[in-house]
Amino acid sequence: MMRAWQGAIGVVKSEGMVSPAYITAIPTSQLYPLFMDYCLRRDEAISQMNHLSYGITDFRKRLYWDSFINISCHIPSIYEQEKITDFFSQLDDIITLHKRKLDGLRKLKEGYLQQMFPQANERVPRVRFEGFSGEWKERKLGDVAEIVRGASPRPIDDPKWFDNNSDVGWLRISDVTAQGGRIYYLEQRISIEGQAKTRVLTEPHLLLSIAATVGKPVINYVKTGVHDGFLVFKNPIFEQEFMFQWLEMFRLQWQNYGQPGSQVNLNSDLVKSQLILLPSEIEQVIIGKFFRNIDEQITAQAGKLELLRKLKAAYLQKMFI
Repeated sequence: MMRAWQGAIGVVKSEGMVSPAYITAIPTSQLYPLFMDYCLRRDEAISQMNHLSYGITDFRKRLYWDSFINISCHIPSIYEQEKITDFFSQLDDIITLHKRKLDGLRKLKEGYLQQMFPQANERVPRVRFEGFSGEWKERKLGDVAEIVRGASPRPIDDPKWFDNNSDVGWLRISDVTAQGGRIYYLEQRISIEGQAKTRVLTEPHLLLSIAATVGKPVINYVKTGVHDGFLVFKNPIFEQEFMFQWLEMFRLQWQNYGQPGSQVNLNSDLVKSQLILLPSEIEQVIIGKFFRNIDEQITAQAGKLELLRKLKAAYLQKMFI
């Protein structure tokens, strides 16, 4: 038997033992194994497997052999099967290359974040742009910005707080996850009544998530009401992009404010008291631009990868009956 979801489908390309947790199908001479692999990855086939599975929850669902053999898939000649398989194999290779490039860019940024910001017990970064020297100055976050919490109307699910025709958006944690921390659009809009119950921003601001994805920095570029799960950095005396990247580098350190095994609970006082080392404003600008450039490359590469995956999904629907 096997779990009925796409990730469980695959072709064994070498000799070995197969766990009884999987259905094993040995193809005939009229069936090309890799063709069947792609055929079973289509939405229609996945839907059939889920429909024929048994279990109370998705995690505990099981697909048994007597049900699996009832899944339908139209089969062309062996020659056409091989041609279709070659096409998708080449597309998979391209997707893999683009994913590796994206992973490489993300690892590159992660490495630079550790090298270009001073770490524990350091006063200068290990890697620095030419022309800059001297120790960075220690400050508290609360000394370089007015840090205030957002606000949410209650009860939050009351429809009177929202209006699709409003020009003011409503920022939620899900928006941050979907847009990677840079907010350029918001689908949900907050009403005039709702605006009176929240903190409305009309120009770009740096924010910090203190709920759900704790410690995730955000730059908001649109008019929005800010949920109480965020802190807002008002009237900053730092370069915004530099601080956004520093908060990215520092993100895991917020875990130190929580008890082992418990949810971290950030608040404005804790964030205000956090020490930070700052270089000159000019160096902040240059560092910020450097990382923004890497972020733009990551975004572009992620977009290419997503397009390729959508292209493959579309071909899976069109090249099979």
